[in-house]
Amino acid sequence: MAVWVVPPVLGAALLLGIDRLADLVMRTPWAPLRAVFRFLHDLPEPGASIGASVVGAGAGLVLAGLIAAELTTVRVTPAELTVSRPGVRRVVPRGEVAVAFLDGDRLVLLGHTGRELAREPFHLSPERLAPVLREHGVGWAERDPYGDAYRRWVPDTPEVPAAANAIFAERQRALERGDERDAAELREELGRLGFVVRDRRRRQQWRAVS
Repeated sequence: MAVWVVPPVLGAALLLGIDRLADLVMRTPWAPLRAVFRFLHDLPEPGASIGASVVGAGAGLVLAGLIAAELTTVRVTPAELTVSRPGVRRVVPRGEVAVAFLDGDRLVLLGHTGRELAREPFHLSPERLAPVLREHGVGWAERDPYGDAYRRWVPDTPEVPAAANAIFAERQRALERGDERDAAELREELGRLGFVVRDRRRRQQWRAVS
């Protein structure tokens, strides 16, 4: 509702305000862009106000569409969970998902062994998602059930194999340069090696899974 209502309302109010501002500008000799405001000032009423409101609301709807296209959606069926956002579509068999929770602004799905199945940006209210997941047999946790198992990664951590340490190091560089796509791909590669990774202030924390 916020996405589809607020931008059109603000857009209409903004352009209507600019139309009203034209009257003030025309009474101010030193005001900039007088030619533009003179054009607005000379438009007949109520057509000018109606037109400004319609154009502003239309621009707001376009902005709302762009915002909505970037949001993550979750589709839940008896067979699978589908997490989608632009450029990403992750389908997970429902039976493989043991629990879901929010880690900051990320929706995380965990398997029955603690393996991470998905971690995607998510901004809907958990009060809307949790009942749907529970209805389909997926648990909902208020926090990461494995939160106490994480350790901060440092270069050449002895418990981490050399190959994984190299990936951690490259992922740290991706985090520092703000390359989220590369960081996400390297997270998945670490997942295939048996590591779950979460980020805290561009620092990596990890735990091992079987």
